[in-house]
Amino acid sequence: MKQRLAMVMVLVLTAAALVLAQAPQPPPATPDGFVPVNSLPQAEQLPAAPMVIAAYAVVWVVLMAYVWLLWRRLSRVERELADLTRRVQDR
Repeated sequence: MKQRLAMVMVLVLTAAALVLAQAPQPPPATPDGFVPVNSLPQAEQLPAAPMVIAAYAVVWVVLMAYVWLLWRRLSRVERELADLTRRVQDR
């Protein structure tokens, strides 16, 4: 009888420990004030995807504008070089 009671007690304590271990616990307080995002209220969480997409879009637009400006300047330099070459050959 005592063995059965001990076995039941072990099973109950094990089940309680498993249930308590799976329950969400609040994050521990840190000295620097860091709080994980998943523990913030929904109103204070910012979705990152739109900001990341916007940042990539801005970078690509700036990069394309820079390449276009370089292309225009290079075309102008090539025209001037061809013009100079023609002038030197004509002399």
